[in-house]
Amino acid sequence: MTDTSTDAPPAGEMGYEQARDELIAVVRRLEAGGSTLEESLALWERGEELAAVCRRWLEGARARLDAVLAEGGEDAADEAADEEGPADGRE
Repeated sequence: MTDTSTDAPPAGEMGYEQARDELIAVVRRLEAGGSTLEESLALWERGEELAAVCRRWLEGARARLDAVLAEGGEDAADEAADEEGPADGRE
């Protein structure tokens, strides 16, 4: 049986898709059973590392989206105000 923790790069150096794909493989191996307790624990630990990598990537993506949406929300409000004319209704 191949040990994913030695074949793969350190979890911290992985991109989201690579970490996600390896996490899926780890889960499948755990679900299939047939591993020793030691192997299962090593897989579980690797899975936890990979899940943390995925979580960090997703949190970073959410923060970037929130920043863009917040910026876009301000722009949309400014555009709407410009289209309506001055706040007192006079032009």
